[in-house]
Amino acid sequence: MPSMQGKICLITGGTNGIGKITAQELARMGTTVVIVGRNAERTARVVAEIRAATGNQNVDSLLADLSSQQEIRHLASEFRSNYSRLDILLNNAGAVFMERQLSSDGVEMTFAVNHLSSFLLTNLLLDTIKASAPARIVNVSSNAHTRAKIEFDNLQGERSYSSGAYGNSKLANILFTIELARRLEGTGVTVNALHPGFTNTGFGRNNSGFLFRILGAVVPLIARSPEKGAETSIYLASSPDVQDVTGEYFVDSKVAQAAPQASDTAVARKLWDVSAAMVKLIQCNETH
Repeated sequence: MPSMQGKICLITGGTNGIGKITAQELARMGTTVVIVGRNAERTARVVAEIRAATGNQNVDSLLADLSSQQEIRHLASEFRSNYSRLDILLNNAGAVFMERQLSSDGVEMTFAVNHLSSFLLTNLLLDTIKASAPARIVNVSSNAHTRAKIEFDNLQGERSYSSGAYGNSKLANILFTIELARRLEGTGVTVNALHPGFTNTGFGRNNSGFLFRILGAVVPLIARSPEKGAETSIYLASSPDVQDVTGEYFVDSKVAQAAPQASDTAVARKLWDVSAAMVKLIQCNETH
């Protein structure tokens, strides 16, 4: 187990499932861990649980609804006020919405939470991350990206919306990863994406209906445990073996081949520009 003493890690979606286990295991290694949650009471309870389980008192939390760009900006500002460095940013939060909904910014919720939140938060913290180099950014994607396609005229399901919006957002995670890796060349900051595997977490419980009741009964029987699902996130955040690896897609702690559409650099660059406009990002952090 590598020592992570002195390292600071920010984890979104850290109150449940893969995010919680990742936070706990990084804390066990000595990392100062800051988890992001939505519910104050629940987030405080998870912080207390991780402290008790690991003996590491350097576990804290920040609150934000990651579907709201205003709250993401406040989150980044709060983090910078409280911490002088950021060694690991773990963009773990994700959600699935079976029916099309809009965020407070008027953005389709799946795209807002799964892609734009990571895009905006990462960019707002990028100067802090670069100043902390060597540093790492880890983006939790999914093999659901293999059936996905970025359609710029239907990016938010304006023309047609289906559960495929989830896969599209996970494809966006990988495209964001490869474009960010390009922009960060020579900075000492690495960025990688991963598929955690089909994992038994609280994912999808925000949806109602017969299908999700069935899934709730079946998933625990066939899915991997959160501990198993968190292994690749923990590996990418802490292992010396990948300290110089960037722009890759990992499955089971090994570099894997993402779908062809996930390596389209032209689409990745266009998605960056479109995303930057959607979150009104003035500084795009182009390094060369």
